Amino acid sequence: MADSSSKNGNESSSPKKSGGLARPDFADASWGDTLRVPAPRARGLTRVRGSGRSASRAASEDDCRRHGQQVSQLAELDSSQMQSERSETMNQYRPGRRDLLARAYLDMLAAKAGTNSGPLLRSGDADDPIEHLINDLATAPESVGRTSIRADLAAAAVLVARAIEPVDGLTRDLRRGCPVVSLATHAADVVSLARQVLKTCAFGAEAQVLDERTFNHGPIRPVLLLARDGTSNEHKAERGNDTVAQALHARAPVFGLAPDPRRHLPRDLLRAAEHHLALSQLDGAGVALVIEAVTGRSPSTALDDQLVRAVDISDLVLSVRSDRTADECVERLQRIVATKSFFDHRGPALEELAGYGAAREWGLNLVNDLREYRAGRLAWECIEKGLLLVGPPGVGKTQFARAVAKSANVPLVATSVADWNASPFLSGTLAAIKESFSRARQLAPCLLFIDELDGISDRTTLTSDYKEYWTQIVNLLLELLAGIEDRPGVVVIGATNHPEHIDAAVKRAGRLDRTIEIDLPDSETLAAIFRFHIGHDVLSGVDLMPAALAAAGKTGADVEAWARRAKSRARRAKRDLALDDLLQEVRCGREAMPKSLRRSCAIHEAGHLVAGIALAVFEPRALTILDHGGATRVELSRANSQTLTGLENYITALLSGRAAEEIVLDASQATAGSGIGEDSDFARATAAATDLELRFGFGALGVAHFSDRATEMLLHDASVVGLIKQRLDRCLARARELISENRTVVEAVARRLEETGYLDRAAIDDLLKTHPLRTRARRENREPESSA
Repeated sequence: MADSSSKNGNESSSPKKSGGLARPDFADASWGDTLRVPAPRARGLTRVRGSGRSASRAASEDDCRRHGQQVSQLAELDSSQMQSERSETMNQYRPGRRDLLARAYLDMLAAKAGTNSGPLLRSGDADDPIEHLINDLATAPESVGRTSIRADLAAAAVLVARAIEPVDGLTRDLRRGCPVVSLATHAADVVSLARQVLKTCAFGAEAQVLDERTFNHGPIRPVLLLARDGTSNEHKAERGNDTVAQALHARAPVFGLAPDPRRHLPRDLLRAAEHHLALSQLDGAGVALVIEAVTGRSPSTALDDQLVRAVDISDLVLSVRSDRTADECVERLQRIVATKSFFDHRGPALEELAGYGAAREWGLNLVNDLREYRAGRLAWECIEKGLLLVGPPGVGKTQFARAVAKSANVPLVATSVADWNASPFLSGTLAAIKESFSRARQLAPCLLFIDELDGISDRTTLTSDYKEYWTQIVNLLLELLAGIEDRPGVVVIGATNHPEHIDAAVKRAGRLDRTIEIDLPDSETLAAIFRFHIGHDVLSGVDLMPAALAAAGKTGADVEAWARRAKSRARRAKRDLALDDLLQEVRCGREAMPKSLRRSCAIHEAGHLVAGIALAVFEPRALTILDHGGATRVELSRANSQTLTGLENYITALLSGRAAEEIVLDASQATAGSGIGEDSDFARATAAATDLELRFGFGALGVAHFSDRATEMLLHDASVVGLIKQRLDRCLARARELISENRTVVEAVARRLEETGYLDRAAIDDLLKTHPLRTRARRENREPESSA
């Protein structure tokens, strides 16, 4: 009050108090320049003229008008004065926040719209006779119905007022001085609403609010209000600086608002700005005040914090209406928020998913950490905050993020680079990126999932045509990923099919510094995925491994599609689902492996198993027979993998499949399976033998290492090829010895594999207990014949 009274040369009198709220004396000359809000009574009476209200009520218009003028003056209080008064009366909904300026703004917007809603800026004293009078005069008859401003506009008024109110003297300076202010809205859809609030409430009735196209020196009190939502190509820092200079020269208030002022507002406005403000998120008290402004009553039920964090201003328009009670609005708001995608926890939890390997372990650890974090027992600094998921399409990267969010019971904000690039302008793309991170911060703790991350280019590969465009996008993403302290509670999971296309800085420590590759599911995982999609009550006693083996090399997305089609097939035939329905969908007309070839395939894989275990080349994981061939899944041993003996044992294990076919079936019945393809047994054995001769220093040429080109040339030399052949022949002979010594084991394993099509580690161990292997130790120091 001291500042205001000094301008008029008068000494301010002490405010008179009525009820709980200090009221300034209207005779105080410092209140001469007021916010011109029509008396609350006037809005109530304009809709009820001729409705038969008593003359005594109409006779009190002057008293009500006087109260309305006093109410409007509260918006001129300095923030220090408002702070002292907040402790005198508490808000109905949440103690400690009274939102005096917000209530004044809401009253002015209601007056501008000509609504019949009652005033919000009140003393709070239920026994105050003036309050009773205002209630009587401001209540519309039931036949008229209540009218109010829109909920989204009310929310914008609350947020704008909260941004201005704490700044000492800014409320007064906007109406009397020439401050320069920037306001970050963080969201494009709030800009137009905030502009309407500022134009109606912030600058006074005498001000003429202009934009950069209409600003001139003509009006008595011009105001430059720049509202840019970032969607236009003109919304750049280089545009509008001349207009800002004109406004500063005219000593006009300059106010700029944008989602990202640094990118969207004129550069000179930010350089000259005395106040850099930002809209906060709506809290429970803010939502309650919006509901009160629209319905006339505060909600009696408490608002859940998770609900409030998830509320958008657009949600308020859908749920808060004047024809509903306050509690009905809260109930409707809860239903609307519950339908949002980031609260959609349909689908399996991470504990229910099969496969995923290291990613599953990482996710389960994160789930536990987030639970501890929410309980206050773990600091945010102790949690892994970023992960890059790598894998081919269809392996379930998006499903993984959903499952982690469900298990942790946190929201999931899912976006993609394609969503960000939907805008035709760079400014829109940058705004979309910021919106995703802003939304995640608002909902924290939560997961932010970014799909197709390779869609953002690697700066090292950019050409001059698009370098500036993509560099700004990459730089913003890096800035947001690095701001760990600015996003507590937000874990970012990126997904890509092509990690080599991602800028290296994205994977730097402190950003997405953990990379996990999701491989194609194995047979066990595929069987579990089939079981999940067909349900546990369908084919409950049937082994789904045949379908899984037929689906080898495919993804979980493929399995989901096959299960859906198989169900449709059975439904059209008006019968229950059968295993054959699944097999027909998986094979899609492809024939299963013939029985004769299945026998050869089983013996072949059994030969690999016996030799590999006997020579300690690997630890077995599973044996499978697929429609197109067999597979032995192993984990190679590293114990002797660098020695001559270890490498020759590896070659022997590769050749033992052919050796088993020759010993058990006869050489004339051996198949060509060992040599089909660049990744075949023979191809890998030949490559290893070539390396021993020409690269690793274990051949007749001694300690020499030849380049790829030199190796290719040497392979045209018959003598070199002879050396490689000799080594392969020795290893094949060794394989035949092992198979002959363990023929009963080979036949037992092959018989079981032929029957079931799949042997896991437990089944292999059981067979080897019943049929133990016979091994003969290989002398480590034996000289290879080719070295003689």
